[in-house]
Amino acid sequence: MKAPTMVCFVVALSVVAMVFIGEIPGATAVTCNYMELVPCAGAISSSQKPSGACCSKLKEQRPCFCGYLRNPSIRQLVSPAAAQRVASQCGVSIPQC
Repeated sequence: MKAPTMVCFVVALSVVAMVFIGEIPGATAVTCNYMELVPCAGAISSSQKPSGACCSKLKEQRPCFCGYLRNPSIRQLVSPAAAQRVASQCGVSIPQC
């Protein structure tokens, strides 16, 4: 590489690194485990309102929703309409997957 091209490359790489490093402290990893949503079982299987614990877990597990939606075992247990209803009552949007 020519010297000016190399300098531009290093500067661009540094900017990208700073952006990612700046985001890391605020990021929290979520362990995807559908069993975390057990507090929502009553609300999903009936018309009862979701509990605070259910809504909290839905918000926490939101990054995992696409994986859950693709899992045939979970899809057999949970009606998409019921899941949407409970998520909506908790103010949690279901992502487009």
